[in-house]
Amino acid sequence: MTHFHSTFAGPAPVIGEGAGAILDASWRRCGDYALDPSRPGLTDLLTGVELRRSCEEAGPLLRFADPELDRLHGIVGGLEYAVLLADPNGVVLTRRTAMATERGCRRWHLWPGAIWSEQNEGTNGIGTCLAEGRAVTVHMNQHWRVGLRYLACTAVPVHDALGRLAGALDASCIRPDSEGRESALIRMAITDAARRIESRCFMDLYRGHTIVTMGEGEGSSAPMLALDDDRRVVGATHAARLRLGLQPGDALSLCLTDSAQSAGTPGFRNAEKAVIQAALATARGNVTAAAHGLGISRSTLHRKIRALALADADS
Repeated sequence: MTHFHSTFAGPAPVIGEGAGAILDASWRRCGDYALDPSRPGLTDLLTGVELRRSCEEAGPLLRFADPELDRLHGIVGGLEYAVLLADPNGVVLTRRTAMATERGCRRWHLWPGAIWSEQNEGTNGIGTCLAEGRAVTVHMNQHWRVGLRYLACTAVPVHDALGRLAGALDASCIRPDSEGRESALIRMAITDAARRIESRCFMDLYRGHTIVTMGEGEGSSAPMLALDDDRRVVGATHAARLRLGLQPGDALSLCLTDSAQSAGTPGFRNAEKAVIQAALATARGNVTAAAHGLGISRSTLHRKIRALALADADS
């Protein structure tokens, strides 16, 4: 019988709200995968042809990620962390490593072409992040496989411009601090980089549109909306879609000046309300400036504010 509580033995830290539950669930899945925790070796690296195919399938993600990977490695590289970007299948597409640690990183498959899916390697930063769709730190003996107990990995999800899971951004160390004192710093740096990558993808896809930010981000995603010239909401990031109850990848066309749609569709009311609140926040509460930013008249914005207030009172 597998004893899952042993995953948290020793000094390894549990970082973030619900982290213990995430790791415990991952270990249970590893049992379902029938993975042998003592299996030696790692899954072979992809061939050059296979890796190129995976990079092509990633589309523009790599182009937008490159400067952020450089920036991130400048922050965590001094702690001997390698930075990896993996696709939704756990395939490492690109990496940033210090010259002094390249040999060790290659040995431990912190390298392009490595396959870090949870089904292949058990509980690990990239694989468990992708399986859960949220950030995770897997520190030393929290790994499912005994052979990986010397590694420390922190990964966060990366989303594309349509809110879909595009991969995972990971920082891994082959000689980590046994107490994981740097884990919180690493998590913050990676989360910020993942948001920047998503924002770059979003701003490129909706170049020429009005971009509205809906306050603080949700983890590694920034809540942003794109409006066209007719003030239709035509784009939303992962965090924005979560707030509005919209599915990743769904096409959007929500018009801010369509009173009939606003009155008849609860989901649209939420989107419209979020856009108006974001515009008011950006304008520091100035209705005239907010209306100008949205491309509607001051009287129209006042009318919509009153209508949304009434709808909230009736709900």
